[in-house]
Amino acid sequence: MLERLEMEGVGPSPRLSFEFAPRLNLLTGDNGLGKTFVLELAWWALTRNWDDVPALPRPDRNVVPSVQAVIQTWGGRKSIKRDVVLVPGQSPSTFMPPRNGLTVYARVDGSFSVWDRIRNNRKVGYFRVPAQPAFDFTPDELWNRLERDGRTLCNGLIQDWVAWQIKDAEPFHRLKRVLETLSPGTHEPLIPGEPTRISIDEVRDIPTLQMPYGLVPLTHVSAAVKRIVGLAYLLVWSWEEHVRAAELSREPVTDHIVLLVDELESHLHPRWQRLILPSLLEVVRALREDVKVQVIAVTHSPLVLASAEPVFDEAQDALFMFDLVDREVKATKAEWRPRGDANAWLTSEVFDLKEPRSVEAEQAITAAKAALKDPNLPIEEVRRIHNELYRVLRDTDPFWPRWLARAEAAGIDP
Repeated sequence: MLERLEMEGVGPSPRLSFEFAPRLNLLTGDNGLGKTFVLELAWWALTRNWDDVPALPRPDRNVVPSVQAVIQTWGGRKSIKRDVVLVPGQSPSTFMPPRNGLTVYARVDGSFSVWDRIRNNRKVGYFRVPAQPAFDFTPDELWNRLERDGRTLCNGLIQDWVAWQIKDAEPFHRLKRVLETLSPGTHEPLIPGEPTRISIDEVRDIPTLQMPYGLVPLTHVSAAVKRIVGLAYLLVWSWEEHVRAAELSREPVTDHIVLLVDELESHLHPRWQRLILPSLLEVVRALREDVKVQVIAVTHSPLVLASAEPVFDEAQDALFMFDLVDREVKATKAEWRPRGDANAWLTSEVFDLKEPRSVEAEQAITAAKAALKDPNLPIEEVRRIHNELYRVLRDTDPFWPRWLARAEAAGIDP
C-alpha cells in the first residue's frame, strides 16, 4: 500500500505531498494540473518502473529533484514502512516493493500495466533481484498477445477468454463474477455468450457478450465496454498468474492489490458512472474474499463523487483537490462533505461552477441575481434580462420562482 508520496523539483509544482488513505483515494481538479503525473509517480514508487518518458527535473527550479514514498508492506503479521527516495535518472536509494503485492495501472488510453512482485522480482536466497520489467500492455497487446524477447508473457484477452470458457475453468467463473460486479446495472449485465467467428479471414473464435439485442462479439462492442472488459480480464489474468507463481515459488499469495485508475469514468454513460466506483471497491472480492484493495483514481465526474457518498469512510478514504493558486499548483486533502446530488458537486469548491447549466444560462442567471438586489434597475434592462432568461432556461427551471416576482414588479408579463 502506498502511504505517502512527496515530490520536489518535478512536475507542475515546486513541492507536492500526499498522505494516501488505505482504501479509496480520489484525485480531482482542472485539466493539466498534474493528476495523471501523480499516478505515474505512484506507479514508479510502487514498482520502480516508469512507463514512457521519466520525470525530468524542472530547469527553472534550483533544487535537487526527488520523489519520496512510504510504502506499507506485510511481513507475516507485521506492518513495515519503508522510505523510498527516487531521483529521476538515478537508482532508488532504498527500495522494496510491497511484499507479494499486485499493482494494476489502468490508463485512460486503454493501455494497462501490471506489477507482480513474485513474477517481476525473483527471490534468490534471502534477496530479490529484478527479473523483468512490469507487464506493459498496449490496447492491441491486451486483446491479442504480449510478447517480449521471443517469449509469450500473456496470450491476450481473446485467446484466454475462449480457452477458459471452453474448459469451463475456474478463471472463467472468476471472470464472470468480475464482469457482473463491473456491469452498468441489472438492466444490462455483462454476461459472456458463446464464442463465434466473425469473418472468413479470421480463424479465431471471438468472445461475445449477451446484449439485450443479441450476441455481440467483443471486437464490436463500444469503447466503454471494451475498457471495462479489458480491466476485468486483466484483473483475473493478473490474479491467476500471481497464484500460479506463488505456488511454483512456494510463497504466500498476496492479500493486497493496488489499483491506479486514470479517469475511471472515461467513455461511460452517466448511469454507469454512478456504479463504477462502488464496483471497483467490490471487484477484488470477486477474486478472493479476504483480499484488500487500495484505489488511487483520477476523476472529473460529479456523478462519480456523488456515487461515493454512501460508501465513503473518512477513516479509510480521501479526496484530494488540485487547484491553480497564484500560478502554482496546489493539491490539498479536502474535508469530505456529502453534497446530495451531482449538481451540488458541480457548484461546490471541487468543480467551482457557478451554475450547473450552460454558459449562457449561467451568465443570464448571474445578471438576474444582480437585478434582484437592485430595485432601481431601468425597466429596459430588467426586460432584457427577462428575455434572455426566457431564451436560455426551460419553463420548469427552479430559478423562475425567484425571478418572476421581480419581473412582475417591473410590469413585465411573465
